[in-house]
Amino acid sequence: MFISRFRVNTARPGARRLLSSPQAMHAAVMSAFPHILPSDRPVPDAPRVLWRLDQQARAEVLLYIVSPDRPDLTHLVEQAGWPAVATPEDPGWQTRPYKPLLDRLAAGDRWAFRLTANPVHTIRRAGKDEPRKITAHLTPVHQMGWLLEEDRQKRLGFRVTEKPADQRLLPEGTTKGKHPHPGDRYELAVRDSRPLAFKKSRDAAGRGQGKPVTVVTATFEGRLEITDPDAMRRTLTQGVGRARAYGCGLLTLAPIAGNGPRTP
Repeated sequence: MFISRFRVNTARPGARRLLSSPQAMHAAVMSAFPHILPSDRPVPDAPRVLWRLDQQARAEVLLYIVSPDRPDLTHLVEQAGWPAVATPEDPGWQTRPYKPLLDRLAAGDRWAFRLTANPVHTIRRAGKDEPRKITAHLTPVHQMGWLLEEDRQKRLGFRVTEKPADQRLLPEGTTKGKHPHPGDRYELAVRDSRPLAFKKSRDAAGRGQGKPVTVVTATFEGRLEITDPDAMRRTLTQGVGRARAYGCGLLTLAPIAGNGPRTP
């Protein structure tokens, strides 16, 4: 497994085209792996190619990729990077092995994390005989509630840590009522939430041309404690939730200063 980081040159037309279409960005990411054909589908329960865009500032956009194989991002440098300054020693992106980090994960470790996901739930619009429909959570309260679901965290191999009592604005860390707000109890925040609307391109069988697609994303930041290292490794290499082809599902970890493992 490898983790890669590529800084996007937002001034280039090719970069703007990729940033405006999750499907175009997905195709560009997958083109970094010559042995993967466009018609290939991810193998269930196997490591897969995951990617995420992080916007640090208006002109600073970073593309992160986690993949089973080392990528070749030369085409991205040419389209959306700084090809004139690329060298064999510094080709325009950074890649390092992911296995050392995966191997050292242990129960009880605490990490800072970032995740962009597609929080959804199922609803029934009419009577009890109507089929259920998948729909997105739209508010930060419900998006955080999606990640904080006990069964979900158990499957993912971690729990979001709680704030110390003296750091909470409310004594119990949550509001009361039918839909309590969990944000003050947990070390968790929704830093960004946006709808991505685009038209799906035709697939290998010639289907789907022009079909509109809308994906609501939420970017979470917070702190977690690992409860099941094997499940956590699956989370880091297989992703979280739906819409992983459109830049969702990649969870990354960072050490907490003075508390937790050192940087691999």
